[in-house]
Amino acid sequence: MSRLSPLKLTLVQVHGAHPPPNPHGARAERRVKLGLGVNQQTGRVQWCPGLTCCKLLLLIPVVMLPLTLVLLLLLRLDGMLQALQLSEQRVREQRKADISVPGYLEDYESLLPEGETYNDLINDEFLLPHAKRAQIELNAAEKAKRCLPYRYANGETLELEDRSILMKDARTSFLPHGSVIGAMPSECFANEATDTERNTVVDDEGSELDTTHKKSSPKRYPDKSQYMSRRRKAARERREAQQEQHVDNLEAELIESSLQSFWNEQGTREDIRQAQSKTMQRYMNRHADPCVDFYKFACGNWERLHPIPKDKAGFDTFEMLRESLDLVLRNLLERSPHSPNSEMRVRQNVFKLNEQEPETDQASELKAERLRRHIVHRRHLLNRVLVRYKRFTNATKRKRLFEPVRERNREQDTPASSTIHVKDRDVDKDKDKFKEEITPMQVNTKEFLKPKHDAQLKAKNLYKSCVNSELLNRRGLEPLHALIRQLGGWPVLDPDWRSTHFNWQQLAATLRRYNNDILIVQWVGADIKNSEENIIQFDQTGLGLPTREYFLQQSNAKYLTAYQRYMSEVMHKLGASKADAAHTATELIAFETRLAAITAPAEQRLNVTKLYKRMTLQQLKATVPQIDWTMYLSTLQGRNVNETEQVVIYAVEYMKQLVALLAVTEPRTVANYMMWRFVRHRINNVDDRFDDIKQSFYHALFGREESPQRWKVCIAQVNTNMGMAVGSMFVSRYFDDNSKRDTMRMTHELQQAFRDILKTTDWLDQTTKLLAEEKVNAMSLKIGYPDFILNAEELNEKYAGIDIHPDKYFENTLNVLLHTAKMEQAKLHERVNKTNWQTAPAIVNAYYSRNKNQIMFPAGILQPPFYHRYFPKSLNFGGIGVVIGHELTHGFDDKGRLFDSNGNIHKWWTDSSIRGFDDRARCIISQYGNYTVEEVGIALNGESTQGENIADNGGLRQAFHAYMRWLNENPNEAKDEMLPGLNMTGPQLFFLNFGQVWCGAMRPEAIRNKLNTAIHSPGRYRVIGTLSNSYDFAREFNCAAGTPMNPQKKCSVW
Repeated sequence: MSRLSPLKLTLVQVHGAHPPPNPHGARAERRVKLGLGVNQQTGRVQWCPGLTCCKLLLLIPVVMLPLTLVLLLLLRLDGMLQALQLSEQRVREQRKADISVPGYLEDYESLLPEGETYNDLINDEFLLPHAKRAQIELNAAEKAKRCLPYRYANGETLELEDRSILMKDARTSFLPHGSVIGAMPSECFANEATDTERNTVVDDEGSELDTTHKKSSPKRYPDKSQYMSRRRKAARERREAQQEQHVDNLEAELIESSLQSFWNEQGTREDIRQAQSKTMQRYMNRHADPCVDFYKFACGNWERLHPIPKDKAGFDTFEMLRESLDLVLRNLLERSPHSPNSEMRVRQNVFKLNEQEPETDQASELKAERLRRHIVHRRHLLNRVLVRYKRFTNATKRKRLFEPVRERNREQDTPASSTIHVKDRDVDKDKDKFKEEITPMQVNTKEFLKPKHDAQLKAKNLYKSCVNSELLNRRGLEPLHALIRQLGGWPVLDPDWRSTHFNWQQLAATLRRYNNDILIVQWVGADIKNSEENIIQFDQTGLGLPTREYFLQQSNAKYLTAYQRYMSEVMHKLGASKADAAHTATELIAFETRLAAITAPAEQRLNVTKLYKRMTLQQLKATVPQIDWTMYLSTLQGRNVNETEQVVIYAVEYMKQLVALLAVTEPRTVANYMMWRFVRHRINNVDDRFDDIKQSFYHALFGREESPQRWKVCIAQVNTNMGMAVGSMFVSRYFDDNSKRDTMRMTHELQQAFRDILKTTDWLDQTTKLLAEEKVNAMSLKIGYPDFILNAEELNEKYAGIDIHPDKYFENTLNVLLHTAKMEQAKLHERVNKTNWQTAPAIVNAYYSRNKNQIMFPAGILQPPFYHRYFPKSLNFGGIGVVIGHELTHGFDDKGRLFDSNGNIHKWWTDSSIRGFDDRARCIISQYGNYTVEEVGIALNGESTQGENIADNGGLRQAFHAYMRWLNENPNEAKDEMLPGLNMTGPQLFFLNFGQVWCGAMRPEAIRNKLNTAIHSPGRYRVIGTLSNSYDFAREFNCAAGTPMNPQKKCSVW
């Protein structure tokens, strides 16, 4: 290439002037960025680029390319945003055309006039000026009024709120109606697809799928706009169905939330009744005929609203209340020990929410605002609940104020007092109590200064140790292995185990000290023939499956297989080889099957007087000499037991066959079996490694789909083992003494009802009637809780022998078991204390003790739907009233009638009265024995359930009699027996609440288990069986004679 003379790019260069010579030579010339040069060969001037210039020519495109791409992307995004805004605008316009009330935040923003301030409702979901919102709702309400008669039959008593919110779920009244409905106005079709339309939509969707492979469907859709309209309608209806399902789930949650509100003492009388009315309506199926199937009428929607949780075998009203109560107990147990300040704040918030101001517009506005803020704090409510709140506020023309609660309270001139579920004290006194609670020494100062003796603290530490999964995982199985070694080892885990040191009687006594009855059942309790005396008692063993039939009937083989697999996997998890675990499990199943065969079936044990045998220990040794009874009891009692000691045994024949079975069984097998029965329960006290194994077994047995959460298991453990300590926290924080007084008053009314019925009973002679009335009068009533749990010193004394460490759950459980067994054995030779409670307060159940002639209603059952102080009497009598009557009647069922007023068993009925009872009991047995559970095709066992069925029938009759007596004595209160939105009389509401108490559902496996083991009939048959025997029910619901719920033949004992 010809050499060029470089030139600086200047004006002179442009005119062709030669550059000055370069003193630095060629290297400097190559660094020139850009210049003009003269070609010495041709004499022409041309551009002369240097090396740096070449680099620039390459760098510029490299930099510009990504910049250009970024610019293009930004332009693209800007276009997309503009398109999205246009789309949202079209959507909003479409919504305005389709619906009368906006449902989303942007809809409200678009409707707000310029300069209008937002008026926040719940969770910032609705932002619409008051005037516009009121007008929109007024139009909607007027439209609902116009359309309602065309959608529902005349006579419907739905309120405005029900019409707008529960349209789909409203049902026609069961009362006859024959009015003719006119043609529906066109406006009533807007956004409401009838069943026929929805079926058509489904068909259209099917056709639409077919047309995806075809060009068109001109016959069905003459033009594209109609086709698209149908598609939009189908899509809209699918969204509405999904929203409705979501609302169903939400309102089911709200039902549970209402229970929480009950424990938190929230709600006015009107609020409580309104909420209960809605709950009852949602459970009902108004399309069902109450005279054909009252359970379906009362509970037809239960399963839709309450599908069975995966961690449960069934779900009914009782289980729902237990879930609610568990949440309350969890809150109590997880609170820091002795934190009165936090409790004071909680209670003060409740009072702030419910303080009563003068009846002024401002006061009403403040109360509404407090309720709104509480709802916001408790739960995120969606569209349906928001509309309810909005409608309530607009309908009363109230303006909301959004100032802090404390500022509003300072503005009030009058003293505030609680209006809800209070203990008849004014707020000033309660606030004084709050101040007292700041120090945790209000009951007994000295005891509270000793934390190690604090029973409540022990309960909290037991719970804390149970839920501490991280620590349980670190400790692993070592505590369990140490206990096994302490007990002499488990042959399947110990290759060095030798039978020469094994004594099954010694091991049985040692395990009984841990409150485990294996092979022999032993306890100390009141003698059934002398209820004042505590005596040692023996009975036959329980088994690893619910009943002996699981081992002996071929139809239950799958459950036995699951049980064997459960055994094998647990033993393998604990260290046994798979082969040894499988072999041992096979041996144990064979042994336990033989053991089950020597136990007496339930039907042979109904008459307890035939089983009862009282003798001295020396006589027992002569009857069954193979068992060293003295050694057994001395080990258990921790002292020498005299051979003159009196004992009662209910299974002499079983004991004889037991020793014969053990004589032909290898000691290794017996030791493996006894340790299995013990360790099976102890694996619940270690980490979660056994959860999958247990879940697999319980799925086969009950159908449960997953294990319950750890905290739920721990709540049950603590409430079972330290129930009085838990109950003291629960009662102090939540229980209302008004409910105790109301229940006591109702119990006296039920007792009087029984006396009235007793006088009209023609099959009892006069002598037996007088003794029966004496027994009713002598019944001891235990309601709510025992008084001692509110005395710290007495409560702490009850658990003084238990050491609880917050980090040692396994050892804590053993300490509790050892203490429980020790306290029971210590009752020997003590006089029976009939004032003692036998159940914890914080449970949902009720009991009757035959040999104490005592009825117990723990605090946990005194909640809706059984009881609420603001319920109409019809609901309380139909709820807790029937429960009271049920327990009272247990004193006169097939077993209870054998015990006199003092709780002693002897023949105190005349022969004619016994024959009259037996005849009527056989009617009950036959009636319930003819019911077959369709889900599993198994009939009820009328024999084993007769006691509970007799109590159900008697309790219902007594409760209704007491309720009608109250109505007659209080005629002015009859108008107050209605519920808003329910077109039913007080007596009808009585039966409805009784029926809904038994709403529920169970998995098929759980039903089979219940029918094989339970003494209670399934809830469905407790309703239809009892009501079909009631003349009162048939009269109140106008059921014609011969209908399923009013048969010609009725069964009745009491």
